[in-house]
Amino acid sequence: MYRVLDILTRQEVDECRRIAAQAPFVHGRITNPHNTAKDNEQLHEQQAYTTSSQLLMQALNRSEEFREFAFPAVIAPPLLTRYKPGNHYGAHADAAFLALPGRTIRSDLSCTIFLNDPDSYAGGALQVRLGDGVLRFKLKPGQAIVYPSDTLHEVEPVSSGERLVAITFIQSRIADPFRRNLLFDLNEVAALEGLTMKPENFSRLQLVQANLLRHWGEKP
Repeated sequence: MYRVLDILTRQEVDECRRIAAQAPFVHGRITNPHNTAKDNEQLHEQQAYTTSSQLLMQALNRSEEFREFAFPAVIAPPLLTRYKPGNHYGAHADAAFLALPGRTIRSDLSCTIFLNDPDSYAGGALQVRLGDGVLRFKLKPGQAIVYPSDTLHEVEPVSSGERLVAITFIQSRIADPFRRNLLFDLNEVAALEGLTMKPENFSRLQLVQANLLRHWGEKP
């Protein structure tokens, strides 16, 4: 249902921090004035946004584990957001459809990439509600959490320091989460055990993998 991934190098984290330190931010509610749960800041300078989103997009696309878990068809350009003392984001669900330049995408998965040390700020953990449980994430710089967009989630209030993250949304080639997770598990088994199988059985397994993706997957 969710996955913690190592996405950014140390140098890429430093570059994102440099961009954030030099570029202006505005209140996050500027993109959705009616969202009273939202109390944070987001990057608000086109060149800085273009540079940081390209860096983050390249990092996501090169991550084999991200590709195998999310089956991404479209990734929204990641956006730098920050939380200062008193900022938070109350319990909310992400919009089902997001308008991007020239197209609209469906949000199947949400992703938060952490950019500063968890010990440098108090509070600010991401809470994700899965069933009756609540999961809390406050990850190392460069790590990301990918989780279903159809879950209630929130960011706990920051009491000191600064929480800097990048957020994005993914439309998956496999919309159904049960099918997506099943195919991910099958692909992991094939990757871990395939070379120990008889060649003819491994070929059959690869055929099953391809046919499930062909049958369940949306047009690339």
